[in-house]
Amino acid sequence: MYGLKSELFDVPERYFSLESYEGGVARWCPGCGDHAVLAAVQRICRDEQIPTERVVAVSGIGCSSRFPHYMHAYGFHSLHGRALPVAQGIKARRPDLDVWVATGDGDCCSIGAGHWLHAVRYNMDMVVMLFDNAIYGLTKKQTSPTSPLGLVTNTHPQGAWLPPLNVIANMLGFTNVSFVARTVDWNPLHLHQTLKLAHAHRGLGFVHILQRCPTYTAEVFEELQRDPDRILLLTHADGVPADAALAKLYRNQREHDPADLVAARRLADPDERVPIGLFYRNPQAPLYDAFTRQGLGTANADKLAALERELDRFAI
Repeated sequence: MYGLKSELFDVPERYFSLESYEGGVARWCPGCGDHAVLAAVQRICRDEQIPTERVVAVSGIGCSSRFPHYMHAYGFHSLHGRALPVAQGIKARRPDLDVWVATGDGDCCSIGAGHWLHAVRYNMDMVVMLFDNAIYGLTKKQTSPTSPLGLVTNTHPQGAWLPPLNVIANMLGFTNVSFVARTVDWNPLHLHQTLKLAHAHRGLGFVHILQRCPTYTAEVFEELQRDPDRILLLTHADGVPADAALAKLYRNQREHDPADLVAARRLADPDERVPIGLFYRNPQAPLYDAFTRQGLGTANADKLAALERELDRFAI
């Protein structure tokens, strides 16, 4: 390369490729929607060039909670239903870290429901991904809080008796909620755009992911996957970006302002179509991080100021 001027080359000191974030080989079942979520998170980390030592994946128990094992980053595979308090503890002491929480419909909405409620209220800066396959998959097909009526499982061989928990409606009823979105694992573009928006949000970015389980609940999302007209695409300049490909695939669309909580709650009610996109966002909601960061700089004020500047980089 003799004779070429050095300013032609803007080579970063460290560059992270997709492979930089790949951990162990994912051992989910072939066709499991978890693979798509993992790929989307790795791509976001690569695009944002987040140092691997600053990424933390936290999970509870369940199929989706194998997530930390498949990220080349710090990870904490915690107890059943306890992913959120562990993630909050990490964020409280290390606000500079980029925290991703992987939890399932049973892990979050059943044994972890109490932590779910308070984590939303605390609104700490992290991404929470609810992998919803409507079943307890790791423990081999028991009814979960989101199992549809009539679903035959090992715990309800004559079919689930109770209506499923409405994840979005519950989220929109929690105090101090700041970001609520839904996406589907079988549309990698919408999945990526939704997680990217949640990651850019300063606060708890909650994403409800309709996620296929080919082993136990293949039929639950089959109609949604085959018939895009069953899906309602939420569009707005402040929402999940909908390019021409998404607009062409999902003909049923609705302009929805994510600042309108009342309208978001109406959309959360069961209908013949399933809305995907950004339901609600409030960037002004108070963050508990602002309180937990107090005192971190008593020994080193410069370090605290640096952490504050780093957090501001990702604020909307």
